[in-house]
Amino acid sequence: MTIKIINKSRHALPHYETTASAGMDLRAHLSEPRVLKPLERTIVGTGLFIELPIGYEAQVRPRSGLAAKKGITVLNAPGTIDADYRGEIGVILVNISNEPFEVRDGERIAQLVIAKHERAEWDEVEILTETNRGQGGFGSTGTK
Repeated sequence: MTIKIINKSRHALPHYETTASAGMDLRAHLSEPRVLKPLERTIVGTGLFIELPIGYEAQVRPRSGLAAKKGITVLNAPGTIDADYRGEIGVILVNISNEPFEVRDGERIAQLVIAKHERAEWDEVEILTETNRGQGGFGSTGTK
C-alpha cells in the first residue's frame, strides 16, 4: 500500500526496521529539547502529515523500550489518526516515572501502525444471543 506523506521535519520518513515489523517509529520534531516532568503530559509534533485511504487508520502506539526503560508512554494508546485528518501527526506523551525526561529533536517517541478497519451499522434488538460467559465482566473468565 502507498500512502501520501508530507515531511516538514528534518528527519527521514518513518520506516519498518525489519520485514516483520508492524510499526514504524515516529520521531520528535522540536526546535529545542522539551523536559517532561513526572506525571506531566505534552503533545509532541512529528512534522508529518499523511493522507490515508478510506477504510484505514493510523494507530499511534508507545515504544516498548521507552516505556520499559524510561516510563514514557503514549497517553491515549493507541491514538487513532482517521483517513480524513490532514493535520500534523502529534503524539501525546506522558511521563509515568519519578524522573524528568528530556525529549530531543529526532528522538524516537512512538510507533505508527497502519490498520484496516470496518464501519459498523447498528441493528437495535430486544435480546442478544446467549453465551457461556453471559454478562460476566472484568476478570470473570478466571485468572489461570
